[in-house]
Formats: sequence, C-alpha cells, structure tokens
Amino acid sequence: MSSLPAPVPNEPGRAAEPATIAAANSNIAAAKPITVLIVVPTLGAGAAEHGAVELVRYLKAAGHHAIVVSRAGRLLGDITALGGEFVALDVASKNPIVMLRNAATLVRLARRRHCDVIHALGRAGAWSASLAARRCNIAFVTSWFKGFREQNGLKRLYNGIMARGDRVVATSEDIAQLVHDRYGTPWERIAVVPLTIDFASFDPAGVARQRVSAIRDAWGVDPETKVLLVTGRILRRKGHHVVVKAIKRLRDMGLTDFLCVFVGEDHGRTNYTGELWDLVLASGVMEHVRMAAPVRDMAAAYAAASVVVSAAVQLEGTQRAILEAQAMARPVIVSDLAAGPDVVLTAPAVPENRVSGLRFAAGDDAALAGALMRLFAMPETARGAMGRRGRAWVLDHFDADSAARRMLALYRDMAGEPASRPNTAI
Repeated sequence: MSSLPAPVPNEPGRAAEPATIAAANSNIAAAKPITVLIVVPTLGAGAAEHGAVELVRYLKAAGHHAIVVSRAGRLLGDITALGGEFVALDVASKNPIVMLRNAATLVRLARRRHCDVIHALGRAGAWSASLAARRCNIAFVTSWFKGFREQNGLKRLYNGIMARGDRVVATSEDIAQLVHDRYGTPWERIAVVPLTIDFASFDPAGVARQRVSAIRDAWGVDPETKVLLVTGRILRRKGHHVVVKAIKRLRDMGLTDFLCVFVGEDHGRTNYTGELWDLVLASGVMEHVRMAAPVRDMAAAYAAASVVVSAAVQLEGTQRAILEAQAMARPVIVSDLAAGPDVVLTAPAVPENRVSGLRFAAGDDAALAGALMRLFAMPETARGAMGRRGRAWVLDHFDADSAARRMLALYRDMAGEPASRPNTAI
C-alpha cells in the first residue's frame, strides 16, 4: 500500500479568526485538544466545501486540531489560512477499489495523528470514513446539507451511509426530519446545526456603489432594469428550467424591464446546461437571460439584484446563498423545497409585517411568475422593508458563535469528554 500523502503546510496570516468566535468558544476549549479528521469530496465552492472551512474555523478558534482530506480546490487557501492541515486524497471517487484504498489511508492517518473524530461531508468519502472509524474505534460523524434523490434501491443503499453516523448533523429542521423519516435514524443521534455566513462581508452598508455598478456593467444591465438573480451550480435539482418557464410567462404578460442572471458553475457532468439553453431559445426569452461566470464579489452581486430566487425541485436544506441574500437585505423568492420556514419568513406562517420573502410550490412556474409579478408590483419602500426584515432574521438566527458552540459540544461528546456546559442546544 502506498504511503500517506504529504500534508500541505499551514500558511499563517492569510485570514484572521474573528475575535468574537474565539471568545465565545474559549469557555469550552478542552485542556487536551481534540483532533477531527474532516473528509470532504472537493474544496470547490459547494455547501459541503464551505462547511469544511467553517468546521476548521470553529476547531482552530477553540484550540483544537483539524485535518481536511479532500481533492484540492479553490478553498484550499481558506483551510490552510485558518490553520487547518490538508491531505490530498481522491475521496470523491465512487470506485469501490479506490474507496477501500482510501479507507486504509484514513486508518493510517487517524492512528498516526491520534484523531478523536472522523467527520464525513460527502457520500463516497463517508463509506471510506465509516470503515476507518470502525477500524480505529473512534467516533464517526456525518453532515447533511441537502436531501439526496433515491431513484432505486442501489441509490438508497449508497446514500444511506450518511444516516449511519454515531451523530448525524443536519443543517435544517427539514433535513433532520428527512433523515429520521427516510432511514429511521433516532432523534437522539440527529443534531441540527444551521449554516452560518460572514455577516461583515455581507453587509449592504459596506458595499460601495462602484462595486455594484461594476457588476451590473459586467452583466450588461442598465440602471432601470430589474435583476432577478439565481445563484448556485447549474444542476437540474436547482430548478433553473422552472425559472426560464416563469420568465416566459412574465414576458407574455407584458413585463419586459427585467433580466434574469444565472450565476454558477457547470461542472460538465450532465447535459443540463445544454437543455437549459435549448429551453431559453425555444421560449424566445434570450434577451431576458444571462448565463454569467461565477462572481468573486457576491456581496455586490446581491446588492445589484432586485430579488434573489431559488426554484429548487429537490429538498435543499439551508442554502448559503439564501442566507447571504437576506443578509444583504434582498427580498427572496423560494420554492417550498428550497428553504424552510426557519430560513425564510413567509405568509401565512407569519403576518405580512414580518414577511422576508415569498414562497411557491416547487416546479410550479406559474406560481413563480405570480410571485415575481407580486414583488415587482410592490412599491420600492415595501420591497426594501421586506429585505431589511430578512437581514434582521438571519442576523439573529444564523450567527457563527451559536453554531460553533453546538459543533464543539458535539465533538467533545463524541470524543468521550463531557462538555463544560449542558449540551441543550443540539
């Protein structure tokens, strides 16, 4: 068997840890630091990848150790800047032979570095991580960021590894309910730990007008045009096709002063992008759709938008983009599979004076078009008030300090050391 891949050395000084997180976690830092081995498929820009960065942030701020095993990607710098170690390994592979080899590598790594917990953030890696954890007799934790489709029994078996952790972390109540209902995972093994975002970066007061103008110029949008922003990977489950059909309905109803911008990556694994363009052409809405490259300045992109839409047709859990959009005081429109009532406040669950967005039935393009028409018909003051309510909601319910306390309490429990405060938040 080949030797362990060499860790990438830390790169101190590239990113400072917020003092508030360090202070909040100081009272539960262990006298004996714990070591968590985090297994994530890649270090690109998805929910699991950002989740790995947050776990490293929490652990290092509390004086613990974090080792990330993954394919290299653009978030690698964030991992090492926070003080985490990186070990390159193809834990995204679904090849059974590769998965077994990965398990052996993880066993050696866990033993050599005296790991207390192995935390898997993806299915292929979870199979290897589970084998390694059992072999080393250490805790195995998984994280669910979205609901997985189960087209057949083989897919159900493959997905099921994510429900077999000694503790299963869900990013929303909806995902927790799915895990419990689908796999019978006992509630005492499920922990709900919401995603968090950097509120300092996503603050409308901190985004200069020039940054917003630069984004709109790049998209070719004039100042009077309303921008409908859809972010995330170009995948069928994200519902881009539902948005295109809704756009056609808007145009047929006579609405023309708007532009829909799709901002996201296409990894080329499916034909969906081609099908999406065919639908745009067949619908005759070319002048209302832009396929934009990924944007580095997402805060300015949200500020440039009139509304941010997620038309997911598969249960998504908590989407970081929806939190970011609300933090930027943008109104949001979401399908009932894109965000639960714990993420976006909508009627009739809350009164109109508390609403932070609109909701429609997943896959119903007519309902989406109706929601867009309703929003665009509102006075600017009403849309602004809706956006501000969304910002207030996420600031109050998705703070990093609270999530860090929950995860560190979970890790200490799994490592066999009692937390210094009751674990009532999980």
